[in-house]
Amino acid sequence: MEQKTVTLVQTSFEKVKPIASTAADIFYTKLFELDPGLKSLFPNDEGVMKEQGNKLMTMLGAAVAGLSNLDALIPVLQDLGKRHVGYKVEASHYNTVGAALLGTLEAGLGDDFTPEVKDAWAAVYGTMADVMIKASY
Repeated sequence: MEQKTVTLVQTSFEKVKPIASTAADIFYTKLFELDPGLKSLFPNDEGVMKEQGNKLMTMLGAAVAGLSNLDALIPVLQDLGKRHVGYKVEASHYNTVGAALLGTLEAGLGDDFTPEVKDAWAAVYGTMADVMIKASY
């Protein structure tokens, strides 16, 4: 992965951290708009979903930080992918998650979500999803 891509993703994620809770809410709203059927994979409990949002942002933050050391990040992503099979996540869901992530970043970053930043995030997410899918299916 090119250093410029990693830098763009890491720098832009720093701008998301202060709004992490809001970003998580935006993400799940977008995810369920894109595929309402995915709601059945999550508990219908606002408190649990808030906790799920915290987990999402923590894991995303760790993955973004881990881009500087892919050898350490890959086994973590493989394990995460394997665990998601138990949550009934299918390979096709990763595309929907990617679209929701990009939409969330666009909403959260506003003008800072330039085409170059979008491309960087798409490349990074595509790589991460590919690792998770290959480990699981």
